[in-house]
Amino acid sequence: MKLKLHWQILIALFLGILLALASKAGGFENFVIEDLSILGVIFLRALRMVIVPLIVSSIISGVTSIGNAENFGRMSAKTFTYYVTTSLLAILTGLVLVNLIQPGVGAHLNLQTVPGNLQANVEKLGDTLLGIIPLNPLAVMVEGKILPTIFFSLLFGFFITKAPDPYRQQLTDFFQGVFEVMMKLTHFIILFTPVGVFAIIAQKVAQTGLDVFIPLAGYMLTVIGALAIHAFITLPLLLALIGRISPLKMFKAMSAALLTAFSTSSSSATLPLTMSSIEENAGASNRVSSFVLPLGATINMDGTALYECVAAIFIAQVYGFDLSFAQQFIVVLTALLASIGAAGIPMAGLVMMAIILNAVGLPLEGVGLILAVDRILDMLRTSVNVWSDSCGTAIIAKTEGETGLKVLRQ
Repeated sequence: MKLKLHWQILIALFLGILLALASKAGGFENFVIEDLSILGVIFLRALRMVIVPLIVSSIISGVTSIGNAENFGRMSAKTFTYYVTTSLLAILTGLVLVNLIQPGVGAHLNLQTVPGNLQANVEKLGDTLLGIIPLNPLAVMVEGKILPTIFFSLLFGFFITKAPDPYRQQLTDFFQGVFEVMMKLTHFIILFTPVGVFAIIAQKVAQTGLDVFIPLAGYMLTVIGALAIHAFITLPLLLALIGRISPLKMFKAMSAALLTAFSTSSSSATLPLTMSSIEENAGASNRVSSFVLPLGATINMDGTALYECVAAIFIAQVYGFDLSFAQQFIVVLTALLASIGAAGIPMAGLVMMAIILNAVGLPLEGVGLILAVDRILDMLRTSVNVWSDSCGTAIIAKTEGETGLKVLRQ
């Protein structure tokens, strides 16, 4: 009997960890880091190859299937309301927990090296937000810039619905055809997910080891605890109360995508698998998923926003700064806004952190305190990001009156 994909990925993940630990004990970690990791690179490149054409075709086909301006406006309002609400709930959860636990009070940590070009990248945030409107749509697609690609695709899809026949139908059929082909290609690449996950996890564990986590245990537990509350309490409550959806069924339906998000640390790279899982396993329609998920993978960063809030206040505690209520409010607001604009920024997580530190007057060198454990927390917060996107898609599908959902409570 063939193992389901999520079990294949889980087994590959554990085998990768075991190999990495064995390589460090046996002295052949260079083989894992430099040679075996090529399999992971190939897998990620294959996933990234399909991202832009999948996003363009899925958004345009999704918008054209939504139909008129009224339906488009309603779907947009629901999507953005969900994203802002869940991001704020995530940030507030992190804010409460870090103030209760105070992991940075009395902590003595050795400062890690801070990337030299961090400040330069911070100054580009305004350009990134302005760059949502592309000067050349084809250029941003070639460069893989997701936010402007989404913006243009939304507009293009909407104005296809305004075009006269027969052009409207021809264009609608064309982009629907492209989308179907891209999904077929995506399903083929997904078959190799366990191999990619095995290589990626083995490389990361072989590089970092486990010793770096000990000095930052309190900080890590605070972030993990806040992420767990948001993932296993807040979002399931929204599923159950608003969507009448079974959180357990939903989690099972999305398990393969969540494990892939954990191993790749990329919402965008996981997007093809997220779309496949939400449609085939959860039963959401392409009309909803092709509109909600590409937006979510780019601008809905619950886990990342929560992490940035906790990390900023942790750094303040380590340096002995007592942030006022007004300063903590600025942290919350900046984390929310920065999480939306993070997708197109190099070194997104660290740049977001630097933006927040600048906003409340904390030293930029504080980023160096948390570099050692950033990778493992990045994996966890990306999983929460994808879980939130998936929950939002299911909830919106239910509120749109879809009857084909397989994850509804009995």
